[in-house]
Amino acid sequence: MTLAIVLVAGAPAAGLPTSTGERLDARLADQWRRAGADAVRTVTDLGELAALLDTVSGPVVVSGADLVAHTAVLTHLRTSPVGPTVALVLTDPPAAGRVAVREERGQVVEAGPEIAAATGVFGGALRVGAGDLPALAAAARAAATQPAAGPAVDRLFAALTALGTLTFAHRVRLLVAHRVDDADGLRVAEAELSGVDEDRTELRLSVKERDDFFTTYFVSTWSPYVTKACAKLRMTPTGVTMVSVLFAAVAAVLFAIGGRPALVAGGVLLYLGFVLDCVDGQLARYTRHFSAWGGWLDTMADRAKEYLVYAGLGFGATAGGFRYGWALAIAAMTLQTVRHMTDAWYGVLHDEAARRPRPAAGAGSGIGGMLNAASTKVQADTGSVSYWLKRTVVFPIGERWALIALTAALFNPTVSLVAVLVWGALAFAYTGALRTLRARWMWVPVLDTVDATLHRDDGPLAARLPVVRPVGPLTLAVFGALGPAVLLVVALVTADGGDAGGLRWWLPVVLLVLLVGGLGAGAAHNGPLDWLVPAALRAGEYLFAITVGVVGGAPAWLVFGYVFVLTLHHYDLTARLEKRQAAPPLHGWTLGWEGRSVLLALAAIAGFAGIGLATLGTYLLVVFVASVVLTWVVLPARAARATAVPVGGGSPG
Repeated sequence: MTLAIVLVAGAPAAGLPTSTGERLDARLADQWRRAGADAVRTVTDLGELAALLDTVSGPVVVSGADLVAHTAVLTHLRTSPVGPTVALVLTDPPAAGRVAVREERGQVVEAGPEIAAATGVFGGALRVGAGDLPALAAAARAAATQPAAGPAVDRLFAALTALGTLTFAHRVRLLVAHRVDDADGLRVAEAELSGVDEDRTELRLSVKERDDFFTTYFVSTWSPYVTKACAKLRMTPTGVTMVSVLFAAVAAVLFAIGGRPALVAGGVLLYLGFVLDCVDGQLARYTRHFSAWGGWLDTMADRAKEYLVYAGLGFGATAGGFRYGWALAIAAMTLQTVRHMTDAWYGVLHDEAARRPRPAAGAGSGIGGMLNAASTKVQADTGSVSYWLKRTVVFPIGERWALIALTAALFNPTVSLVAVLVWGALAFAYTGALRTLRARWMWVPVLDTVDATLHRDDGPLAARLPVVRPVGPLTLAVFGALGPAVLLVVALVTADGGDAGGLRWWLPVVLLVLLVGGLGAGAAHNGPLDWLVPAALRAGEYLFAITVGVVGGAPAWLVFGYVFVLTLHHYDLTARLEKRQAAPPLHGWTLGWEGRSVLLALAAIAGFAGIGLATLGTYLLVVFVASVVLTWVVLPARAARATAVPVGGGSPG
């Protein structure tokens, strides 16, 4: 239940008559109802607001009574999926008593009447999540004691920001929102409102403001028409996601079958599947149907689709006579997963750095500072050659799917996999080098701000290993990954001679090297590069599993399947990190990276590598599915029953 509060204190325009004859504050209250608020209250001062907030348990939206905006603006603010607390930010020139805002990466990092590097002004409305209501009440009490200069909603927002509440900025694009002080301002703002078609504009807004080159010019130019059709058919974003998965799965089968007609058809289906992959997000934004389940599913489906395509390409390359088709598919999946892990954690690092910016004196110091300034400049130059080069060179998903579709249709699966690996490796080297330099300059720890044991994916064995403190956890994790990497190279070279199985007695040695990564489990992860620890641990575990498969003579498709299940588990952790969700309910049952590696090593030494991979992979898949069911079906149902109020209930007798 969402409560909308219209705060009239300090807003002289509240009583002005609008073009429809009603007072501005009354029209705003009605707009909040049409925007989906379950209840609306008009509050006269901050003291009354603080008392009201003490009685509220659900999210609230608070707006000043001087806001003139499309109802869609209010709807977008209320339903924004970016965070629990979101503020409306405008580009209007600052006015007396209004609060200026400085934002970084979509986060409000500073708010006040005078900010030197302001990026916008507070739009007089904010949505506050249930968890931040105590902070909002405290901000109302603090602002109530300040001199009554300017609108009360501005003083409230400045006080909330001063308390350190994480607030995201919601920018108004294409639609209209202004704050007015007098009848002339109201008349001008209403004229702007009447000149915009809300529904047509909302469809345009469903497309991301900034996307990658291929998506921008080859998908988003026509995907809104598909979005509109899906809305008319009452399809849900989840339904569109499922159709996209189906298209990708059929494309993978066609790539596996081979032959020019099948490869061309597979490329076309892959492209259409990617269009639908964009449409599901556009449909969610257009219909404002957001959910934690939908966000999680979209993230997981994207990765599952891509790796199904890799499997189809690997099978097709092998069937076409290339001996190492499956090896290329495994390498592509491993590389892409480790890349995604670094992408996710660098995003967390950058968000944390935005909340704790460096002093202005060091803003351009060193290589890291210069790279940061250059990156900011390029990102601001939207549409330039350097802007598109920067967005394309990192090999985003649109470019990956386009490359696969074109190379498969024009050449063959082997060329597709080689192209993905070459571009992916170059992109990984480029982003890795630049991010490392910038991270050392930012010097912001992030892994110690979350449950490091969870995101390292440590098991019970790692928790019992001694801690080597003079050596950082990243160094230990990288060293641990080198052991399986070396043995894998030796095994692949030996496999050409047909005797890789003789290396299985080296597995205990390599396992001990891998377990070195566990020696940093209990250490502080506060180094400038420790955000790379999860990716290094993933690389070590995947390389060890692949090595076990090669040394143990397991079928390549089985090795691919086992690593694929591991990626589902790890992407689940990453998706929960990005969506700010709790740990999987059955996480302890997954045994940890070191526990799984020990079991695989024992199976390979005993001569049952294939059985070990199949058994452990099946077990992990069952745990993953059970965890998904518990998270999204069982636990929500229990919570709903616990909070349900029986109709007509009462005390017996």
